[in-house]
Amino acid sequence: MKILVAASEAVPFCKTGGLADVSGALSRLFAAAGHEVALFLPKYKVIDNAPFPITRVPGTFYVPLGEKPEAAALYETRWNGVRVYFIDYPKYFGRAALYRGPDGDYPDNDERFIFYSRAVLEGAKFVDFKPDVIHCHDWQASVIPAYLKTVYKTDGFYARTGSLLTIHNIAYQGNYTKDELFFAGFGWSDFTPDKLEYYGGFNFLKAGLVLADHVNTVSPSYAKETLTPAFGRGMEGVLRSRGESYTGILNGLDTEAWDPAKDTYAAVRFSAADVLEGKAANRDFLRKSVGLDAAPGAAVIGLVTRLDPQKGLDLAAEVLPEFLSSGKVQVALLGSGDRELAELFTKLAADYPGKLHFGQGFDEGLAHRIYAGADLFLMPSRFEPCGLSQMIAMRYGTLPVATHTGGLADTVTDAADAKGGNGFVAPEPTVLAVRDALARALDAFEKKDAWQRLVRNAIATDFSWERSVAVYIDTFNRILAKVRA
Repeated sequence: MKILVAASEAVPFCKTGGLADVSGALSRLFAAAGHEVALFLPKYKVIDNAPFPITRVPGTFYVPLGEKPEAAALYETRWNGVRVYFIDYPKYFGRAALYRGPDGDYPDNDERFIFYSRAVLEGAKFVDFKPDVIHCHDWQASVIPAYLKTVYKTDGFYARTGSLLTIHNIAYQGNYTKDELFFAGFGWSDFTPDKLEYYGGFNFLKAGLVLADHVNTVSPSYAKETLTPAFGRGMEGVLRSRGESYTGILNGLDTEAWDPAKDTYAAVRFSAADVLEGKAANRDFLRKSVGLDAAPGAAVIGLVTRLDPQKGLDLAAEVLPEFLSSGKVQVALLGSGDRELAELFTKLAADYPGKLHFGQGFDEGLAHRIYAGADLFLMPSRFEPCGLSQMIAMRYGTLPVATHTGGLADTVTDAADAKGGNGFVAPEPTVLAVRDALARALDAFEKKDAWQRLVRNAIATDFSWERSVAVYIDTFNRILAKVRA
């Protein structure tokens, strides 16, 4: 089939987070499975400096926007069997970053992604890519399914096209004023509670949740959680109304990018056969590279994360000092985000020199070295739609200490499971629960045979994309059957 992937970011072209990993991986894997795939991205400024060739598609096309159409151009490249198109419109996309500047989110993000969504539909016609399914990712592309059911309802080019909307994090919705409804080209008839209206405004995500042919999120447990007020962020009623057309499909892991046997950043490469020796060598190298003391009996705890209350870093900051003071652990943290959390961990690093390293920002090489060299990986998340870090950690034989939520609940099995234990689970995101899970992890660390069993379980866990890709293709087929019935 012909699959159009609409995402505001995708590796290896542009990235701010996990959305890019997933949209890029799925595009490549759909093509590898024999489907014809076109990926549409904004032509951000970072694309101009990217190490791959892009060429302009001859001519221009017009994007209806507000009171008049705007001329845009497309650039293209080929990547692993995927036709990648970049929408060129410097007014909206020729900026230093994807979504935000030094003072916060760009104030015209609403206009930017209305333009992007409509440009995807007009751009596909411009290059004559008539999709069977449009796979839309997150709020930035959520208006596309609404367009298909309204403005483009009588457009013959899309008469047999279905849509899937994937929610990566329901906390991000694109909530704007009703004025943007008309800028986008919708009318008053679309501004109703069962369509685009949301508390008097225009919510991009809701538009897709209501009007996409099928909706999914990135893990089965998160799909169930978002049906409740505690996790649904105001969309739980809309999601419940979707019934069986709302499902959870667990993300996979790019096992080529994250492979301890091939990792050029690791001090020593290793596989399941020599995981214990490999971990020991990488642990020593990690300690030296970030200035941790030589402490043979201490477990190294790794964190590679966004500094955000969602991630439970405040819980970690409250729990860790007790263990750092005991000399049983050392910590290597890499992350950026919330200023207060950054200040908190900067102070902890000063209070525990040689025991806690805080690397502020992002360093690809250091991230790999933490996964390879840490013994434990701490993820005390309050909610986690899927999470990739726990999968990466286990691929490197690093045992996660994680809360029982979302994708963490679907991937981390507590060590108490005699056969399948591959980590340590805190049943809830509280200081007491996280402290208990970490204490149990350190007890296991001191018991060589039990620890080795858990490490081998972790590195043997299969997080490849194949199973999930098959579920996506089956979902596409069901969408097409419904659309064409």
